[in-house]
Amino acid sequence: MTTKDRYQFWHQCIIDWQASALSGAAYCKQHSITYHQFTYWRRKLLEDDLNQQQSSAGFTRVTAIEPRPFITQPELTLTLPSGVAITGLHAGNISFRETRAYPSYLRRYA
Repeated sequence: MTTKDRYQFWHQCIIDWQASALSGAAYCKQHSITYHQFTYWRRKLLEDDLNQQQSSAGFTRVTAIEPRPFITQPELTLTLPSGVAITGLHAGNISFRETRAYPSYLRRYA
């Protein structure tokens, strides 16, 4: 089995385990998987995904646009973890950048 095959196998196992609502030990017993290998790959996949997310994080360019007084949508206030608040946001003065979503198996550890 190649490294890529092992990675795909364990990635699928972790996804299936998350969907099963079983404990890790129960899932391993039910599927004849070594619990030690399961925990190793769960940790490895978690670390790999976190490293990918950190390397893709960064800054984005922000540009001012002309105000549109005719927009009557409610404004949004964005409060960052540092306490900085950005107010006056609405659909007419922001755009969204897509990011990769958290894989479902990570939600258990977030």
